[in-house]
Amino acid sequence: MFSYVLIGLAILLAYNPIIQYLSPQPSRLPRTPRPRINESLLAIDATNQTAPDCPPHSYSVHILSKAPIVIYIENFLSEDERSHLLDISEPLFEPSTITHDGDSTQRDATIRDSEVALIPRTDPVRCIEARARAIQGWRTDLWIERLRTQRYGSTQHYAHHFDWGSGALGWGRATSFMAWVQADAVEGGGTEFPLLWRDAPGESWCRWVECAGDGGRDGEPVLGVTFKPVAGNAVYWENFRPDGTGRGWDETWHAGLPVIKGTKVGLNIWSWGRLS
Repeated sequence: MFSYVLIGLAILLAYNPIIQYLSPQPSRLPRTPRPRINESLLAIDATNQTAPDCPPHSYSVHILSKAPIVIYIENFLSEDERSHLLDISEPLFEPSTITHDGDSTQRDATIRDSEVALIPRTDPVRCIEARARAIQGWRTDLWIERLRTQRYGSTQHYAHHFDWGSGALGWGRATSFMAWVQADAVEGGGTEFPLLWRDAPGESWCRWVECAGDGGRDGEPVLGVTFKPVAGNAVYWENFRPDGTGRGWDETWHAGLPVIKGTKVGLNIWSWGRLS
């Protein structure tokens, strides 16, 4: 009888590795050269361009999720930076558009109703770009895209979407920041991730995420996270899985919920590059 028990334990211990070995695994993407892109949409310094003299800046980070990586950043933007972003954006705002093929764009307010500004790379903007690169560890084959501000007034919104497109060629929009430039007296307008889990006490996160009635105070994980717009703060997340297969994280499905009252201005910081 004892020998049968030992055999049974051996089978149980071996079962999971065997199943994993026999199960088909997603193949890694080939390491292809960088595709042709419009470099004017990337934040690339000229060869002889010197780095700006960035003032000291401090921020605090809080990990909300490890798979995918989602990090909340307090004080990502200083008050002076926020004021500068608003000043340089004001004359550049135009109706936002969407794309279905990555090339042509069209206006569809049922999906995306806001104003967008592709802002110039002033020294303060370049300092923000450098901060975004530093948070990501200065990865090779990864570039910050030109920064854009987004302005939302009453009832304006951005329906649920992914920031990433297909990663089939091994390149894509690898990471995203959503930073808030202006959010004074704003009601609504949260950034919602309905498929993202928060496995942390609600009391600690309710300053930055919607917590009412989420059941998170008893220690149980909560499905669905909506970040409140808080001026100066930001959320960072990884769009693709780190296994080299080019598969995106379903959990990064997100939306800019309708603004009920006030004006919200956000700053999109996207990083484009090799998926690994």
